[in-house]
Amino acid sequence: MTGLLLGPMQRHTDSASVTIWVETTAPGLVEVTALDSAAAAASADGSGAARTFTVGGHHYAVVTVGGLRAGVARPYEVRVDGVRVWPLPGEPPSLLRPAPGPADPRPVTLAFGSCRVTAPQDRPYTLNADEHDSGLGTDALHALALDLREHLADPARTGARPVPDVLLLLGDQVYADHVSPETRAWIATRRDTTRPPGEEIADFEEYTRLYREAWSQPEIRWLLSTVPTAMVFDDHDVRDDWNISATWRGEISAMPWWDERITGGIMAAWLYQHLGNLGPAQRAADPLFAALTADGGAPGAAETGADPGAATRTLREFARRADARADGVDHDDIRWSYRWDLGRTRLVVIDSRSARVVTPDGRRVMVADAEWDWVRDQTRQDGDVDHLLLATSLPYLLTPGIHWVEAASEALAAGRRGRFAARQAERLRQRVDLEHWAAFGESFASMAALLRAVASGAHGPAPASVVLLSGDVHHAYLARADLPGARSAVYQAVCSPFRNPLGKGVRRVDRLARTGAVAGAVRALAKLAGAPDPAIDWQVTAGPWFESQIAYLDLAGRAVTLRLDKTEPDGTPGGLDEVLRVALS
Repeated sequence: MTGLLLGPMQRHTDSASVTIWVETTAPGLVEVTALDSAAAAASADGSGAARTFTVGGHHYAVVTVGGLRAGVARPYEVRVDGVRVWPLPGEPPSLLRPAPGPADPRPVTLAFGSCRVTAPQDRPYTLNADEHDSGLGTDALHALALDLREHLADPARTGARPVPDVLLLLGDQVYADHVSPETRAWIATRRDTTRPPGEEIADFEEYTRLYREAWSQPEIRWLLSTVPTAMVFDDHDVRDDWNISATWRGEISAMPWWDERITGGIMAAWLYQHLGNLGPAQRAADPLFAALTADGGAPGAAETGADPGAATRTLREFARRADARADGVDHDDIRWSYRWDLGRTRLVVIDSRSARVVTPDGRRVMVADAEWDWVRDQTRQDGDVDHLLLATSLPYLLTPGIHWVEAASEALAAGRRGRFAARQAERLRQRVDLEHWAAFGESFASMAALLRAVASGAHGPAPASVVLLSGDVHHAYLARADLPGARSAVYQAVCSPFRNPLGKGVRRVDRLARTGAVAGAVRALAKLAGAPDPAIDWQVTAGPWFESQIAYLDLAGRAVTLRLDKTEPDGTPGGLDEVLRVALS
């Protein structure tokens, strides 16, 4: 009997439909049906079905559930070949959550964050790193899942958090270079880990194991089944420092194991992360999705004469083309950035990792030209947007002292102060991850121009707020941009990690960099190194917070509030404490 290997995951949502993603144990027909909440029976409306497609021996289906009412949550069931496989016995119901419509006044809550290492939800893994060598902290996503299950069981409970309308995962959903003990042992059964890449992930098959492990813990699996989830990948989803510079790409591409690693990583990211970001219309127009679901590896392929390996080769070729963009090869048909509309809130998720261009001739941009043009176009509107959310895994506005370090590193690595300084700057860039927007000066200026245009009303009536959402840096903070003449409040909100906290030494360095004296000295040195003045002024208004955490934006009419919850640092799973609540507009 065919069953579920992973999922169901609730992915793209709009006012009329929800997308459900699954991985199954064998080919089959996947049906998703909304239930009448009173009788827990199948309803006449709210259903969808799709056959699986096969890549690399793994079977996937993406089901569009249509006929839903905007903003109205409903329980659902999943059947494979007619057999009910979800919800699991004894588990709380999973709810389909279509988004509010453009004229719907109801508020929207978006939860967000990044950076989650997979490990068991008990000690010593739930301890902090300074308490135990295996400590990774408590898991904020796991804590949220426990809290929401309690909320559904008792909605009147004091302090219960509402179920978010959307969960946004801002990168490092998995760590290909930091695997769990169980995955490490499994890898050792299939290849020699004394040879590169050692105990890191090596190929597509190992990536599929990584995603399955990350998202199959019972509470996490339920959470992802009941909250629509958007996501974008970052470096650890493939490898640390991915696309940090042309030098890095030259060095890593010379490794004999790299082609299998990078193609497998991009293939898995497209299947497990990006495919669910696409709405029904985008999937219908996507030639890659059409090629994968046509007959490649489909049931009965051998009998019909179809090539069962065609889908795998097609996706692998796509992965190689996607990777080549960083070398300046024009593949304008490839775009990982996307947009969701949530009532009168517009979410534009920007790929700031795979879309980079870092060429040997010195061109460095965070987002390739064609993709940036698309991003800019998504910020234009006719007055139907109260809030514009620009999500990028890497923070745009850093602590000023860190910004100057990164801007100086780009100037020095480009040879502004000679070859010796360039070599040292490149080594430092890779060693301490100097790769945020500040280290891509051309793109930093382009984003500043975009923010000015939107906030001044040049791209349509100015929204009440423009909020940049980011993760990556393993702490949380809030920064406000100062834009003369702006009619929108412009903020950078950063939340990281879900689980993988910084050590105390790094925290001390970060706090030191925030002091006025240090920031001033760093600025003076950066100017000597050739760093340009930033194209925008800003100040950090709240933070930093460390440990495991999750943030929320509550959007109601023209008002938006940022909240931040931290896990309780006692090594006990569950427990979220609010540490910040601030109105942004």
